[in-house]
Parts: sequence; C-alpha cells; structure tokens
Amino acid sequence: MTPLAEHPAASIADTMKLRCKGDWRPTARFEVLRRRAELLRAARDFFIGRGFLEVETPLLSADTIVDRHIDPLPVPFQPERTSRATGAPVVSGGEPLKDTGARLSPEGYMPHRDDLPCMWLQTSPEFAMKRLVAAGAQAIFQICKAFRRQERGPLHNPEFTLLEWYRVGDNLEKGMKLLGDLVEQVAGLPYPEFVTYQEIFRFYTGLDPHYASAPELATVADLHGVPAPEIPFDDADSWRDLLFCELVQPHLGWPRPVIVYNYPASQAGLACVVEGEPPFAERFELFIRGIELANGYHEVTDPNEIRRRACHNNTWRVRDKKQPLPVDSRLIDALTEVSFPECCGCALGFDRLVMIAVGAQSIEEVIAFPFERA
Repeated sequence: MTPLAEHPAASIADTMKLRCKGDWRPTARFEVLRRRAELLRAARDFFIGRGFLEVETPLLSADTIVDRHIDPLPVPFQPERTSRATGAPVVSGGEPLKDTGARLSPEGYMPHRDDLPCMWLQTSPEFAMKRLVAAGAQAIFQICKAFRRQERGPLHNPEFTLLEWYRVGDNLEKGMKLLGDLVEQVAGLPYPEFVTYQEIFRFYTGLDPHYASAPELATVADLHGVPAPEIPFDDADSWRDLLFCELVQPHLGWPRPVIVYNYPASQAGLACVVEGEPPFAERFELFIRGIELANGYHEVTDPNEIRRRACHNNTWRVRDKKQPLPVDSRLIDALTEVSFPECCGCALGFDRLVMIAVGAQSIEEVIAFPFERA
C-alpha cells in the first residue's frame, strides 16, 4: 500500500479512493489481534467484577460534545417521511436519497447546511452514558467505536475504540484509584504514581501553568526551540498545550505509569472546578511511556454550566475558523429535569492500551484495518 504521507496533496476523499495491491490485507498480525481480544475480556471482567453494567448507546446522535479541538464527523440525511408513532421525520429505507447538491469538502467532510438535517458520529459516548446516569444507572461501562475527523497518525485513526465508564458516588480520588487499579490489573503494569499538573509543568518548563501569561509561555517555547504553529499571542491555553505536549508529556510514564491531575481551570472540559487561589479543574489523565491513554472528570452536574462551556468552546471554534457545534442536547434536558448525582467518569483509548501491551509503535499494528484500508 502506498503511504498517505506520499500523497501530501491528496484529500481524505481522494485517499479513500486509492486502491493498491494487497491493501485488502489487515495491518495487524493475528497474534496481536489475539492479545487484543484477551485485553478486551480482561477489561470486561474487571468492570463486571466490580458490579458495573455493560451498556450500549447510539454511535449516531443528534447531539455532540462541543470541544474546541475535537471535530465530530457529520452525517447529513434527508427526511422523506414522518413517523406515525412520534411525528418525527425519518429517513426512507426503500428509496434512494435525493441529490441535494451537498458535496465533500477538500478536507473530506460534509459541510453543515441548514436545509439538510445533520446527525453526528460520536467522538465519545459521554453524553448518552451520562443520560443513563441521570436516569438512575449507578455504575456503567462501554466498549465502543468513536470517531474524530482529521485525526490520523501513529497514535490516531479517525475510527477508534474507547473504553468509557461512570460510577455514582465517586469523587476525584476514587476515580483516579479505579483507573490505577485498571492499569495494574488489566494491563499488568505497575500501579501509577500521581502528580499534579502544576508541579509537573513547573518542573519541565519553569513556569506555573495557572499564572503564566501567553507571552511568558511563548518565550519559553522559543527558548527551547519548540516549533510553534500560528498561535495567537493572547491564546494562553494553546501555548500551554504546546509546551505540555513538547516539553512535559514525552517524560511522563517512564518507567512507571503516571496520572496527572488538577488541571488549570481553563482546561476543565466537563470537570468540576474548585475555586481557590488558583482555581483548578478536577480532571485527570493517564500517561504511559509518553503516551496519553485516558482522560477523566469529577463530573459537572449543572446544566447551565455545561451550556456555558459549550458556548465558550464554540466562540473559540469560530475564531479557529471551525464550524460551531450544537449547544443544546438531551443531556442538558436531562440535567434540567433531574438532579445529577456526584459522579466520576473516564474514557480510555483502548487501541493505545493494546499498543503499550504489545510494544507497537503505530496504531496500525493493533487494528485490523486502519482508515486507508477501511
């Protein structure tokens, strides 16, 4: 198969059309696929043994997580008839869809059109799983496919496998402990050490991430010769992310896994923010051998705060010349109607866990058919 890197001008749509001799074959060896299956069973046994219920939620949804940097895959459709039961439009299964004139962009995705209803392939089952928690679920987990547009590289495939879980009653400490137990018992690795974002960032950059300004962060990037993309000089979060990825993350998880916690409040995602001096987000991430594997939150329960953060992320998306995403969701509806319990959730990139287990250098080595061969 001709590597995508040899076709720098090719769009995703063009790449999908490439056919090369032998590209029907899997890229993962069968011994790796067997090890992957063993890890899947071990993960299920881990959660079932702790009383978790395995669930399934829709991959295709009208709702999507609004994140500044993560782009979902839109799926346009044309409603052709109305459901007698609900009165809602549904897609005809017996007739071909009419040509609406919508075409793939050069980047390989379908642009949003107001006259063409759109659903989204999920970047994570987060919203639907939280709706189950709002409905009364106490401890749930899911192993499913997730999708993120324009993510392709040694650690990324547009379609990938997530292991995600939520447990009512867990705070930050309990959530991190559960993740540590999984690392030890499923992956067979040493129990992780724990370090705050503040202390690890300061150790490798010399700056306090909670207080450093964008110019200060940019100066350190320049001093270390970090190649900087076009980051606005007032965008402290992007400069902080760049320094963390280039100067901090490569050192994390050697030789023992590490869980970094208490992130800057501006990087909370949907984690609770603890007010103080400085304020910090009750968010945690797992790193093994320089690779980020998991992201967890002590979850926000206020629907107004979820909406506010979505609007804030959309402001940045527009500034980044990206499409804004729908703010309202059934999760917000649920949290408006019921009281969401204290809860901790976490999502782990299962393909990366397999990579660590077998010593792979690329995600292609642990999945049967990557994007170019799908």
